[in-house]
Amino acid sequence: MSRKVNESQKKEILNLFKTGKDIKDISKIYNFTIATITRQLKSLLGNEEFLKVKTFNLKNKKFNGIKKAKTDKPKLIENRDDVSLNKTLNQEKTINELNSNQEKFTDAPFFVELAPIDCEIDNSKQKDLSSISISEIDFPKVVYMVVDKKIELEIKLLKDFPEWEFLPKDDLNRKTIEIFFDLNLAKKSCNKDQKVLKVPNTDVFRIAAPVLLDKGISRIVCAENLIAL
Repeated sequence: MSRKVNESQKKEILNLFKTGKDIKDISKIYNFTIATITRQLKSLLGNEEFLKVKTFNLKNKKFNGIKKAKTDKPKLIENRDDVSLNKTLNQEKTINELNSNQEKFTDAPFFVELAPIDCEIDNSKQKDLSSISISEIDFPKVVYMVVDKKIELEIKLLKDFPEWEFLPKDDLNRKTIEIFFDLNLAKKSCNKDQKVLKVPNTDVFRIAAPVLLDKGISRIVCAENLIAL
């Protein structure tokens, strides 16, 4: 099992995120996966506030990139030789005089170079870890699931989980069920019409895999892994 994020790290991660730090950079600082950092932030802030802060950070980053591109003007070379400087000024004066005598075309194309925008697309490592066979996963002794009052499984599409949004479209339309290693996280994901179900024997997922596949469910989502049935 992966190591857990302690309370001190949770506070530091939250402060970095609120001050505009990328989730990818935070994951490198604390040596946790992007999925783990995302899960902790959503747990601390809630889904709605998490998306607001993330959107604000992205917009701020794009704005700063464009602003920097506009302000980074080439500087004149200091201590330039006087003769060379005078020659350059004379050339510029001649060009300006020629331009003033030429007809101006108002419909001439105008090109503006835009600074590249960093969209934080680095999916190679995540793709390597994205799908783990259920035969290789090491489940804890007890896990938890969210079910309705009739103890029916809550089935979601993979695209409902923002941390896996980098996957191809075909994968995002897969049906999934979600399990939780932590009881408190399970309770936070449970609404008033649902309840938390304790699964004391996790071998049941391997046993029930053929039945789940017959229902079109091909993935199990947990804290840090995407498990393929």
